[in-house]
Amino acid sequence: MRIVLNTDINFPNLGLKLENVLSGFDVFGYRIAFYGVAIGIGMLLGWFIVEWMAKRTGQNSEIYLDFALIAIVTSVIGARLFYVVFAWETFADNPLSIFNLRTGGLAIYGGIISAIITAFIYCKIKKYSFWLLADTACVGLITGQIIGRWGNFFNREAFGMYTNGLFAMQLDRRDVSYVFRESTSITKLKDIYAGKKAAFDRIMEIRNNIVKVDGVDYIQVHPTFLYESVWNFCLLVILVLYTKHKKFDGEVILLYLIGYGLGRIWIEGLRTDQLFLWGTPIAVSQLLSAVLVISAIVIMICKRRKLSAK
Repeated sequence: MRIVLNTDINFPNLGLKLENVLSGFDVFGYRIAFYGVAIGIGMLLGWFIVEWMAKRTGQNSEIYLDFALIAIVTSVIGARLFYVVFAWETFADNPLSIFNLRTGGLAIYGGIISAIITAFIYCKIKKYSFWLLADTACVGLITGQIIGRWGNFFNREAFGMYTNGLFAMQLDRRDVSYVFRESTSITKLKDIYAGKKAAFDRIMEIRNNIVKVDGVDYIQVHPTFLYESVWNFCLLVILVLYTKHKKFDGEVILLYLIGYGLGRIWIEGLRTDQLFLWGTPIAVSQLLSAVLVISAIVIMICKRRKLSAK
């Protein structure tokens, strides 16, 4: 496990300096990563808002408690498997590292897909409306995403390309992926990003714009985890407000898929740690986001037309 040094994180154009931001803490000699803490808090807050939404819409919250206990487990497994499948080279030499979640490596779309499959099976068994459950549960899902993204902040990961814009973030070069370090040769980078010129160019732009602060080398990048957290918060507000005005069960989850997908297409386009479709320069999350957005729009149009025809 890579332990982050006691280094600062700077937002120079905001005049903000966060000193000694750690990646975790020790309890009786056992390392607790803030990444896991953030995910845990996100799950807990997600459950609270789902319980509130269930009561607000006249549903039995016990249905959602039972579902949450199952879905949390399957979603974490799904998120990890999705990441492993599209980043197998990271685990090929040490397959047991697949089970070490403390250093990151969860792909949210894997969790979403697993949660949807789990919800479908759960509703079949319980004879409950899948679309109604999905409408209610998705507000908890996005709440978890809002909080969970901050685990990437503590891990110094899921950031974007070089920028000198208002929200530019500076990270100690020693605390980020090896691809940004001077010791990693250009030749090795070309091998890693063979056939992925755009990704290679982004890495090189960051490396070519190293900033020295108090004698320490920093990379300067987009805080894409922050962008996504803020985007998701705005989407959460929209979903909660719209719930009372929805025309049919399933409309809220469809709005979630459209809203989240559109944001992810934009934000994923800024990132430097994308997962790619095997043997291609196509970012998996962007492709999947586009498919979900289009599918959700089509389903929503069909359902609305069906309602208007009655």
